[in-house]
Amino acid sequence: MAEPGTDPVWKKSACILCSINCGLEIQTGGKNNRELVKIRGDKDNPSSRGYLCNKAQRLNYYHMGRDRIDTPKRRRPDGSYEDVSWDVAIAEVAAGLKKVKDSHGGDKILFIGGGGQGNHLGGLYSDGLQKVLGVKFRTNALAQEKTGEFWVAGKMFGGGPHGDFEHAEVAMFLGKNPWHSHGFPRTRVVLKEIARDPNRSMIVLDPCATDTAKMADFHLQVRPGTDAWVLSAMIAVILQEGLQDKAFIAQHTEGFDAIRDHFLQLSVGEYCAISELDEDLLRRAARRLATARSASIFEDLGTQQNINSTLVSYLHRVLLVITGNFAKKGAAHIAISLLSVTEASKGEVSGTTKKPRKKKVSPVLGSKVITGLLPCNEIPDEILTDHPDRFRAAIIESANPAHSYADSARIRAAIRALEFSVVVDVAMTETARLADYVLPAANAFEKHECVFFQIDYPRNTFHIRRPVADPLPGTLIEAEIHTRLIEALGALKPRHVRLLRTAAKLGRRPFSAALLGLMRLRPEVKKVLPSLLYRTLGTTLADGEAAATAPFWGLCHQFVRKNPLAAANAGFAGSPWQAGERLFDTLIGSPSGMVFCDAGSDYSETWNRVGRAGRRIQLHLEELFPRVANLQTDLLANPAEFPFVLTAGQRRAETSNTIIRDASWDKKAKATRLYMHPKDASSLALKSGDLVKITTQTGSGETHLLVTEHQRPGCVSLPNGLGVDYDGGDGSSVRIGIAPNDLTASNRKDFFAGTPWHKYVPARVEKLQDAATTAV
Repeated sequence: MAEPGTDPVWKKSACILCSINCGLEIQTGGKNNRELVKIRGDKDNPSSRGYLCNKAQRLNYYHMGRDRIDTPKRRRPDGSYEDVSWDVAIAEVAAGLKKVKDSHGGDKILFIGGGGQGNHLGGLYSDGLQKVLGVKFRTNALAQEKTGEFWVAGKMFGGGPHGDFEHAEVAMFLGKNPWHSHGFPRTRVVLKEIARDPNRSMIVLDPCATDTAKMADFHLQVRPGTDAWVLSAMIAVILQEGLQDKAFIAQHTEGFDAIRDHFLQLSVGEYCAISELDEDLLRRAARRLATARSASIFEDLGTQQNINSTLVSYLHRVLLVITGNFAKKGAAHIAISLLSVTEASKGEVSGTTKKPRKKKVSPVLGSKVITGLLPCNEIPDEILTDHPDRFRAAIIESANPAHSYADSARIRAAIRALEFSVVVDVAMTETARLADYVLPAANAFEKHECVFFQIDYPRNTFHIRRPVADPLPGTLIEAEIHTRLIEALGALKPRHVRLLRTAAKLGRRPFSAALLGLMRLRPEVKKVLPSLLYRTLGTTLADGEAAATAPFWGLCHQFVRKNPLAAANAGFAGSPWQAGERLFDTLIGSPSGMVFCDAGSDYSETWNRVGRAGRRIQLHLEELFPRVANLQTDLLANPAEFPFVLTAGQRRAETSNTIIRDASWDKKAKATRLYMHPKDASSLALKSGDLVKITTQTGSGETHLLVTEHQRPGCVSLPNGLGVDYDGGDGSSVRIGIAPNDLTASNRKDFFAGTPWHKYVPARVEKLQDAATTAV
């Protein structure tokens, strides 16, 4: 806390609990002066503008977690761990990875994660390590959610469109509850504005009566798993009633003729019956969207981790395009990014101006590798086999697949079966407890980091946040960990570092010349460029304290050369060198973040990022449309012994995600409850507070029940963000809530992208004890 008589010091940062990364102001104090004692929204942040949801108030439970690790650990033969020095750990981890590379090839090393826990900046450095080792395959959480969407967006647009919800006349949410999960800046403010404005409307497609659904003008309380039928019926209404934007379709699309007849002939009434929706409600919602001046649509995990998820991503965009809701205010756009999470479907986009690459498949199953990511569900099958191309080792960074991926038991078996494994993380996670080595990282508030996911338009922002506390003694930032491993593997030469450090002392111009000269003479240094910049240019940034931000110097110069007008509109004009330097200095010198590009007031500028030949959107996807034209209901049938549909990981007010491993803030265990509709509870003679057992084909768990009309009959739900094994403080291990992926199956997945059906898990529920005899 601040000294008496002094003004408290508020340190700028950003939230790490969702992709929006709202700006924060934080006061530190408490134990060792390290605790995050007060948190508020940062009004100077150009994206969030002071907005903050309630979840950020729990961040100290992450920051001060008791299961933080502060020294490298090596697994003993008996499964226990011993502490080792950093020098020993780096040498032995490098040797272990090199042994696998030399014996089996670098492509037998799998990289998992590289971006969780708010640790995005480390991904720039892990990329260099992967290149040195010859790693060819990786996966992360996006492959549980977004790869189908990425593929569709790439095939249709050659880029990733995102809605302008702040200005949309109609906002539509598919399997998404933005009141809790957010997804765009100042979410709750925007939702309230839409709800209050009689000239604007909200459409929600969700089986549950979520807080967002309760605000909606049209809540399509769909039967779980039937989203593809609902979207098909809405498209059919629009085409059958002639409400499509004919001029937009003719001018900006191709493939419409190949899909039109299916929807013209489709029985809207039949599809509504399958979806268990009122036909009149669906028709009114479709007409409202089609006749609006602008509309934006957001799909999320409720559909992306459900039956027909890739088809839903496709149909969502067909609906968007045939109503002309692209490249105008309040509609979808493709943002200009400084550092993109992915180039959607790169190399797989037919008809683009770029030469397509050979399609990549997984080594054992031959599954699609979309945006460079293997399906998470299939990792065990890529390891637990005698196939000669199976993975033999794994580098796991800021990820917890033993808890977060479907069928946790098989994931755990797969990690144990590896010849070598290393985990880089802030805590002793479920996955860390399986690895050969565990390397402790500084957490998200102890180092420079970046926000990474900003996709605003026409003005986009970026935020390099600064540490608000010193790193926990004994930990290292990921940039240092990966760079040390690269050095141990002999891929970063001391003489190159000495040369460039000398040049950096003379200024960035001489440094740039020396770097370009070195890359011409030794092109192999490009593989480890982030680490090379970190060791050289980084030493000149805030006396080395901001060294990890050094790769942004190159990114800023690339950006202004590629996007000179957008950079100039944001204040970064002049020669490319001057603009790049000014952008970099502003980026690392703006504790609240900054606007790095401005596309101007002409929203049609977004057509410049449609990466297809002729800038025309493709409406007919030959890989998917036959499935759309022949939707099958057999997947909707549950086995008789599992009559309920379980949502394994529901967004709730009480939970965020598992980077907060300490759930002791939930004093009354409200967050852990299984939700059930009153009708179902009555049929099973259950009431709120009863202790129940939920069982699926892969496992079971016990928790208390909450009877609520929030649920749809026939559906039950468990929260996300719980079920981890946490240090109880007395040497014991405490688990609060059920680990959802003990209940999910890896073989229940999307036919195309392999994404899991976490939101459609057949289950049964049984009473264990009455509420009167259990403590809730």
